[in-house]
Amino acid sequence: MAKTKATSKKRNVRVDAIGQLHVHSSFNNIIVSLANGEGQVISWSSAGKMGFRGSKKNTPYAAQMAAEDCAKVAYGLGLRKVKAYVKGPGNGRESAIRAIHGAGIEVTEIVDVTPLPHNGCRPPKRRRV
Repeated sequence: MAKTKATSKKRNVRVDAIGQLHVHSSFNNIIVSLANGEGQVISWSSAGKMGFRGSKKNTPYAAQMAAEDCAKVAYGLGLRKVKAYVKGPGNGRESAIRAIHGAGIEVTEIVDVTPLPHNGCRPPKRRRV
């Protein structure tokens, strides 16, 4: 039996001009995703993917670099306007949005979707010394 190699050619996909920007900023990393209007991700990047390690991953500069990398791909596919959804307590939230806007993608609205606990987890028992 002869082995045949499956060759998959990358399709030239065009997306709608209006989409969504999701910025997930934790204490350890920043993940930037650009999606079409239905929420299907068309490009993504993170501070770790850009080569930052350790505490450098949660800096505004790392968020800016990740956002520029993500925006370059999405702009080439035809994305022009986004509604930004920001989640998490990290540092690079604003700088990621500014970098997306600087790459030519207009940010029309910013929504904070950080989850807030209603009563939270049970606290640890009192410390006895």
